[in-house]
Amino acid sequence: MRDHPPTAEPPTAAALHDGEALFTLLDRWVARGWLRALDRAFAAFLAREVPDAPAPLLLAAALASHQLGRGHVCLDLAQTLAEPDLALSLPPEGDSLEDPPPRPSALLGELALTDWQTALAHPLIVGDGPGNTPLVLDATRLYLRRYWHHERSIQQHIAARLEGDASDARDTTTLARALAALFPASDTLDWQKAACALAARSPFAVITGGPGTGKTTTVVKLLALLQTLALGEGSRALRIRLAAPTGKAAARLNESIAGQVSGLDLTALAPLLGGAEDESSRLRQAIPTEVTTLHRLLGSRPDTRHFRHDARHPLPLDVLVVDEASMVDVEMMAALLDALPPRARLVLLGDKDQLASVEAGSVLGDLCARAEGGHYTPETADWLAEAIGQALPAEMLDAEGTALDQAIAMLRVSHRFDAASGIGRLAGAVNRDAPGREKRAAIREVLGHGYADLSHLRLETDHDRGLERLVVSGNAAGFPDRGKSAGEGRVVNGQPLPPPVGYRHYLEVMKAAAPQANSHDEVDREALDDWARKVLAAHGQFQLLCALRRGPWGVEGLNERIRVALEKEGLIDSGDGRRLWYPGRPVLVTSNDYGLGLMNGDIGITLALPGVASAAGAGRGPALRVAFPAGDGSGQVKWVLPSRLQAVETVFAMTVHKSQGSEFTHTALLLPDAPNPILTRELVYTGITRARHWLTLVETGRGQLLDAVERRVMRVSGLGGG
Repeated sequence: MRDHPPTAEPPTAAALHDGEALFTLLDRWVARGWLRALDRAFAAFLAREVPDAPAPLLLAAALASHQLGRGHVCLDLAQTLAEPDLALSLPPEGDSLEDPPPRPSALLGELALTDWQTALAHPLIVGDGPGNTPLVLDATRLYLRRYWHHERSIQQHIAARLEGDASDARDTTTLARALAALFPASDTLDWQKAACALAARSPFAVITGGPGTGKTTTVVKLLALLQTLALGEGSRALRIRLAAPTGKAAARLNESIAGQVSGLDLTALAPLLGGAEDESSRLRQAIPTEVTTLHRLLGSRPDTRHFRHDARHPLPLDVLVVDEASMVDVEMMAALLDALPPRARLVLLGDKDQLASVEAGSVLGDLCARAEGGHYTPETADWLAEAIGQALPAEMLDAEGTALDQAIAMLRVSHRFDAASGIGRLAGAVNRDAPGREKRAAIREVLGHGYADLSHLRLETDHDRGLERLVVSGNAAGFPDRGKSAGEGRVVNGQPLPPPVGYRHYLEVMKAAAPQANSHDEVDREALDDWARKVLAAHGQFQLLCALRRGPWGVEGLNERIRVALEKEGLIDSGDGRRLWYPGRPVLVTSNDYGLGLMNGDIGITLALPGVASAAGAGRGPALRVAFPAGDGSGQVKWVLPSRLQAVETVFAMTVHKSQGSEFTHTALLLPDAPNPILTRELVYTGITRARHWLTLVETGRGQLLDAVERRVMRVSGLGGG
């Protein structure tokens, strides 16, 4: 390396003035995994097209591109200068940080915001407004134009829908009668009832709440309410569609909503529908139970980001309900709103505190930023009191409440996790806004209390066999129950719960329940389907979740470790890892495959068909098929040849991100042994709330739980005003 004279500018600082020096630094960041090659290529493209582009602009372009890969919609210049090292993925998974390149702080430490903004005053960039430049600067936020357009489109569509109340909710007398018929009288404020009223009042509404707060129950009653108001006026039934971001989430909502609709008592609504005896049946039939994915709803077009339905070809519907809306990214939300007819009603359903979408944006979290406080105007409070016969708490009133505040309802009572539930208590402690010391104390108290549904496993070393005991057998002894065996005496909805299990359970069901071939080596198709349903249901009894993909505590390392453990127990036979496909291998679909009818997030189990020989010839074993649930709540099974599955991965371990939209009877959440930016309060909360009845929290090394819950996902966007 050539020596610089004492007065020469340091090489890192020179990158702010010299393009060659800048790209040398970007190359080092890319080589280390701190920056994506795509981000460097974008800056290089701009430099080729516009040779006079200043180095600070090219740096900002690379960082703005990088933010998209990290879930941010834009680059906030002021925030980046305040905390420069947060602009890159530091440290990436598996990086030892030995002999690191210069960090962004070494480059941006002396750069003033005004100097950076001056460098961005260039024809490549325009301010907030129309144009065709690749970059847009809005105040201190730098966007790639496409994402600036998505964000503005969302804001404009929502604002247009919030300009006026829904016409069918203006008559509070009829609305109040319908709500009284759907909800039993209560001495305390019924937030589900309030949510239905607010959603009926507005063409755009959001219903948010944690696990077990009754979001599905609420939306089913909302649909009954909307259809009652429409049919009672002599109008045709509303065209209602239900959708979710992933196939897994759609299937789960499908099953849940079908049960809710079939069990809903609609007889009290008959007088509002004309009084005829068959009106209740007509109303029930008008409430849809079929759920589709957003991609299918909009009509995906191969090899393009566009959909068949857009502003020129709107969706043929009157009401759209989107479940698991926290998983919807900014691009999909913009496409969805663009395809809605102007007079259609949109209801978003989801948990604002869960992890945001994998792609850029945190739309639901941004929209619900003020949901905890309510911020309802006196006018809304008076209207709501007439509609539901109950008053809002005084602390939730705000004369300055926005139009968006009036369209958001937060469900605040969990019906799944009661005071005796460690899962509910831990989720609440993790999600609580409190000073660090107070939050840590609350979490320690929950973990040390001895709740029957919560186990805390500490692995002393990387090779601690406690992990193997957990994933194979469920580590049942780890669940304290005041001297009883694990699970004994636990009753949910009047039914005693079996003890928590591990992966041994589904593999034993796979072997024990396998149908037998007849004398002609034939097996009845219904018997095969019934067997697959039992195995798939048994597999859903347990799932190991982790935060990372790489390393010994990531998906890659854990999948191999679990495969070895199950093979040692004689539960699977993968030929010591030589065979990719073997009976019992669970796989996760990682991208939508419309040809096979499989969606990202679908889970299937590899099964050996009894009596059917492999096409590979004698001695090669039985034929293998992968069984997937049909995904439409019908209970049907889809059988797929392994060779047709191109985008799948083994799923003994699954990332928390991939688990969104799913629930498991027993969930084990494993946190790695070293700090990582991906370990956040939202990730821990999401992992905890995937557990329906049992949770094992696994900590490695010195433990990262208490540090992780103090770190928030702060996605940069303009939707939340920050």
